[in-house]
Amino acid sequence: MMNDVIFALASGAGRAAVAVLRLSGAGTAGVIGALAGRLPAPRRASLRRLRAPVTAEVLDEALLLWFPGPGSYTGEDSAELHLHGGPAVLAGVTEALVALGARPAEPGEFTRRAFLQGRLDLTAAEGIADLIEAETVAQRRQALRQAGGALAALYGGWTARLTALLARQEAFIEFETEDLPAGLDAEVAAAAAVLAGEIAVHLAEGGRGERLRTGLEIAILGAPNAGKSSLLNALAGRDAAIVSARAGTTRDVVEVRLDLDGVPVTLADTAGLREAADEIEAEGIRRARRRAEEADLVLALFAADRPLDAETLAWVRPETLVVASKADLATPAALIAGIVPLPVSVLSGAGLAALRARLAAEAAARAGLTAMASLTRPRHRAALQEAAAWLKELEAAPLPELRAEALRAALRALGRITGAVGVEAVLDAVFGTFCIGK
Repeated sequence: MMNDVIFALASGAGRAAVAVLRLSGAGTAGVIGALAGRLPAPRRASLRRLRAPVTAEVLDEALLLWFPGPGSYTGEDSAELHLHGGPAVLAGVTEALVALGARPAEPGEFTRRAFLQGRLDLTAAEGIADLIEAETVAQRRQALRQAGGALAALYGGWTARLTALLARQEAFIEFETEDLPAGLDAEVAAAAAVLAGEIAVHLAEGGRGERLRTGLEIAILGAPNAGKSSLLNALAGRDAAIVSARAGTTRDVVEVRLDLDGVPVTLADTAGLREAADEIEAEGIRRARRRAEEADLVLALFAADRPLDAETLAWVRPETLVVASKADLATPAALIAGIVPLPVSVLSGAGLAALRARLAAEAAARAGLTAMASLTRPRHRAALQEAAAWLKELEAAPLPELRAEALRAALRALGRITGAVGVEAVLDAVFGTFCIGK
């Protein structure tokens, strides 16, 4: 319930110099007063001796911060306890809070309360979740921009324009016989078409924001002993995959996580493509092909000292990154399926820097941070597609009433993104991904 006082550890688990407990709820002042004796001045850290509610045993000497609502993160009365980070201290204070009527928070409950109090919209809440999970600089920048309201501003602007168009359409319906400006109905349809075009451009950005948030998948394909595992280890900077002269050593997919100029990438070494010697290798090859089909980028690897193999050639397309390994042993073929291969030697290190730069460029092209606000979740895309479909319906609607209904439906679809309307079904999905304490 919204009136409950909730609390959670906002700092990392385990022993530490300081552990931070957050509290929020209408009864926070009473709980803190009983624990610390009296409230400090708002937003000023004060040293307080915390005592157990029944025995008055001293639990800790801690810094206490008091944030009266609505000027807090959640919009409710809130507080922070900066405790000594030992497990016994944390256990004692937690037990005291429960005895005083507070309860442990659920995942994402602080941010959910902030949303319900109007402190932020759903896209900003998702941006905060992404900021907590960010692994790279580019992910951090995208999350900060979304948490700061970039998506909310874009979608809010579209919502305002749709609302104005709906008002004009309703005026045309209600006062059709009155002295209204000529062509009002047609102007609404034309303005809606312009807005539909802007939404279409936003949807056509190729899923860059979604890919940056979740990371790209790059699959290395090639014949046995083409040097796939050696290349994976060289790019990872560690021995992630077993390297052997024996063909068929890699039987399953081996993954490493890379940061390519701020874009998170999962690089996958796969089983060599050939006629399988047994059912285990056959399964490995099947997984290799499936991984290539699902990948954002395929890296086709050919050994420069061997003839080109048909199995790998079948995967070479204009968007494939073609690499010639073992360039220290032979001169790579000038063209492979019409593409100039990138020569690399893991042994000498030649070409590795160029390959990494090329991978970073490919990653940035598919998932790099852009100047425009990017949608970051499938639910955004689904709602925008629905709004665009309704605006398309408006173009063909034969009656003003049907055009008004199309505008209302498009507004509802946009409202679900920011949480303005009809969001109960998505709240658990959004806030359930948060860590406890946020």
